[in-house]
Amino acid sequence: MKYKYAFKSDKENVVKVVGRDLGISTRNSIEICSHIKGMEVKKARNLLEKVIKQEAAIPFKRFTEGAGHKKGMGSAKYPLRASQQFLFLLKALEANAQNKGLSSELKIIHACAQKAAEPLHYGRKRRIKMKRTHVEIAAEEIEASKRKLAAPEKLNFSEAKKDKEAKKNKKDQKEKPAEKPAEKTEKSRAE
Repeated sequence: MKYKYAFKSDKENVVKVVGRDLGISTRNSIEICSHIKGMEVKKARNLLEKVIKQEAAIPFKRFTEGAGHKKGMGSAKYPLRASQQFLFLLKALEANAQNKGLSSELKIIHACAQKAAEPLHYGRKRRIKMKRTHVEIAAEEIEASKRKLAAPEKLNFSEAKKDKEAKKNKKDQKEKPAEKPAEKTEKSRAE
């Protein structure tokens, strides 16, 4: 049976990966998806590795029950098992990109988690449902022109400051000619 992605794209520089019937919490998966959406794949992988080591936490904004306060972010948790599954999916996503002939510079443009079928446990644990989740991740190759704009950390502080000042001066020059004719009309009305 063919799987129907929730995300549809006809672009050639988009790669997708899906994890079906993963034995992880749907709530944890939804929070991880909302946090990594928009990140670069390398940065997301580093974050999830830190979560597994409990050096960084995933902020929980929707399902906050039982989530303790973490310094600098509010309620957050360390979803270990879900992070391991997401790491596996991100590695598969990079492999798909390599197989498609794309570079390893990818940005996550879609990440969603959906509740899957909940089969019952077997044996002595009868009448207890299993956790099952479907996870979809799609990433787009970052173009060379966007890579330079997306990495302001590589610029020196003085260069970034000069760029801001130049933009500010351009805005000031555009606004001044517009203000002078308005002042003249007010003076002519007063006379």
